[in-house]
Amino acid sequence: MDDSGLPPNWEVRHSNSKNLPYYFNASEKVSRWEPPIGTDTEKLKKYMAAHHSASSQLPAAGRPEGKIRAAHLLVKHRDSRRPASWRESEITRTKEEAMTIIKGHEQKIKSGAVTLGELAMSESDCSSARKRGDLGYFGKGDMQKEFEEAAFALQPGQMSGVVETASGLHLIERLV
Repeated sequence: MDDSGLPPNWEVRHSNSKNLPYYFNASEKVSRWEPPIGTDTEKLKKYMAAHHSASSQLPAAGRPEGKIRAAHLLVKHRDSRRPASWRESEITRTKEEAMTIIKGHEQKIKSGAVTLGELAMSESDCSSARKRGDLGYFGKGDMQKEFEEAAFALQPGQMSGVVETASGLHLIERLV
């Protein structure tokens, strides 16, 4: 295991099409979005924060008509649609434990100790963590219903309370 925390023959690569890092096993020629089994997740978090985090600058582009831009922090649990993430290959926490975690994140953000984007980089179970949780522009029908309704109800700069979807528990910040 190197400083990335990945098992032998695994490396982090960057997807040009999704502009996100992924995991590649050079000897088996397989790739995946989630870390492979046997990954030291604490080492991986530090490695990803140092080598694969997005810059704090958000691109200044015109807003496509009918679309908004939002960032989120996702905490998955074992009953999530896909209970795995870049942080953990198998998520075993209960929904109640996930709620306690996300409520703690919400308090840190509301207190001004940290921004949603800063916290998302190390704590979000979504691959958008590398982009400070930024999901880019999306319109109606692009996201899960509960997520979409909460995001479109926000004003730019506002953060939602905890939003529950099939993916897990979210805090959403509308950017534009």
